[in-house]
Amino acid sequence: MSLFSVVSDPGAFMELYQPLKVDGVELVVLMSVVLGYLGILALLGAVLPGQTIAGTLLADKTRVYYKCNGLASLVVMLAGLGIAIKFDYISPTIIADRGGKMCTATFVLCLMMSVWLTLRGYFTKENSESLKSHATGNIIEDWWLGVQLNPNFLGLDLKFFWIRAGMMGWLLIDFSVAAKQYIEQGSLSPSMALFQLFCTLYIFDYFWHEEYMTSTWDIIAENFGFMLIFGDLVFIPFTFSIQAWWLLSHSVDITPTAAAMNVLVFLIGFAVFRSANTQKHKFKQDPKVKIWGKPAKAIGGRLLVSGCWGISRHCNYLGDILVAFSFSLPCGISSPVPYFYPTYLFILLLWRERRDEARCSTKYKELWKEYCKAVPWRIFPYIY
Repeated sequence: MSLFSVVSDPGAFMELYQPLKVDGVELVVLMSVVLGYLGILALLGAVLPGQTIAGTLLADKTRVYYKCNGLASLVVMLAGLGIAIKFDYISPTIIADRGGKMCTATFVLCLMMSVWLTLRGYFTKENSESLKSHATGNIIEDWWLGVQLNPNFLGLDLKFFWIRAGMMGWLLIDFSVAAKQYIEQGSLSPSMALFQLFCTLYIFDYFWHEEYMTSTWDIIAENFGFMLIFGDLVFIPFTFSIQAWWLLSHSVDITPTAAAMNVLVFLIGFAVFRSANTQKHKFKQDPKVKIWGKPAKAIGGRLLVSGCWGISRHCNYLGDILVAFSFSLPCGISSPVPYFYPTYLFILLLWRERRDEARCSTKYKELWKEYCKAVPWRIFPYIY
């Protein structure tokens, strides 16, 4: 039994999202659309100006360099789509009308790519840390986690590009669903408007600070396998937009007080999330950087205990969780469906926090014990 069979009005939701089943011809057409989107995005990334950021120093003393022009690419793409919609070349509801089928096509494409990258990694003769084979010998594990750290195609760093494509895809899905509601109902509901506002601010902020992504664990340490391929291009855009799909077929009366509280949750979460990530990124660049007006303090010169990082050891997760819940609060509490994303993220980050703790304990040894004494809370101050 699916999750949707135990929630209120599941038929309307699934009818809206459309069956995932796609016939062969339609699958090829939709996969071509996704490939076209990826191709245009790759072209924009190549030709538009952007700051070049040096990635983290790898084990063999090499670096990957990233061209951070995601914001420019997003603006140009949205402008191009706006022009195409104005002159009736495409429909603004093109994604909303084929939600489930587009998800299936993207999933198949990601599956094919993961197999190709696994095989390519097995047979590579490269010796650099980024491109050499990190195979374990377990085919399933290698396929799931990936074999190469930074595989590329025609000079394009696939891992950095893939998360860019997924985040933009999330926004495009949201906008398409909003357009469908506007066309069908003549206006956006207050709940839909709030959700769209929060997501748009969050995604534009992501690309404004895209360089910070170059120092995250996914980029510097995770191999690029099916887990990230699927997570970035399927899971992020098609599940993080569930609230928009749900609001398209459900009317929610939100009071001014509830809306104000929702905005407050978003602003607090966003401030914690952005502050924590900014402080960490700047500290990595300059250990003497000032945080909250004072020189940064660090244990052993490596583990930051200033600012947000003196409040909890994974305070960025706290901000992310609050932001995720703010996306769902406009949907009310009549169904658990809109809360899939924050619930999933909450569980994921608790699991990831445990992985981070184990990894840091091994890496920093006694310094980590000292750090845990200085900052006893893992994510939620005075709670956990």
